[in-house]
Amino acid sequence: MDEVLSRLLDKAWDMFLQTPENMRFLIAIGGIPGSGKTTLSKRLTATLNARHVAQFPDQPPVAAFVPMDGYHYTRAQLDAMPDPATAHARRGAEFTFDGEGFLALVKRLKEPVTAETATIFAPSFDHAIKDPKENDIPVEKTHRIVVLEGNYLLLNKPPWSHAAALTSLKIFVSVPRSLARTRLAARHLAAGLASTPEAADRRAVENDLPNGDTILALRVPDVDEVVESLEDGAWLGLN
Repeated sequence: MDEVLSRLLDKAWDMFLQTPENMRFLIAIGGIPGSGKTTLSKRLTATLNARHVAQFPDQPPVAAFVPMDGYHYTRAQLDAMPDPATAHARRGAEFTFDGEGFLALVKRLKEPVTAETATIFAPSFDHAIKDPKENDIPVEKTHRIVVLEGNYLLLNKPPWSHAAALTSLKIFVSVPRSLARTRLAARHLAAGLASTPEAADRRAVENDLPNGDTILALRVPDVDEVVESLEDGAWLGLN
């Protein structure tokens, strides 16, 4: 485990231990497209569960990972927008996400956990059909840590800012623009969103990176940690 992940793990674990036993500890991890925030989120979730198992071997996993990708508007919803061609072309921009739906999820996760608490289900994103899949990610009442991840989690604009205010640890993943561009083009090509490397790069430049500019310009002011994603997949602590 690298030094920054270890430090984030220690910080998150200590904060979790101070969380009332009937409440969930919510972590928000944001960043621009291609920053590596999903990788960091999954690694942090896994290491939190590993630490929990080491200390409480008879208990179920304590951490769940919930990306905001499931809150993409469906293609049918994009079709119903005033300018559907632009909506489809800019899919991934902030206005193509159901921010109110995501806020409703975070509010539910913030409610006290009782013996009667039911499993909360979040949507995922099915890349095969290129649309959300409802009720696909379970958050059990035993999941007292939830790692939330996505482009707009730390956007200083309602409703995203209202959701961010309900989280207890805010981590922003920074990345050099050139590295994000390379990652995004490779991702679009692999996912079939572009048929040529040139088209994949053009999508990154014309859609993803402008979205990233918005995220950087409107980041919430009270971020707790900023880490930089590096070429080799390690993490460089900034503050």
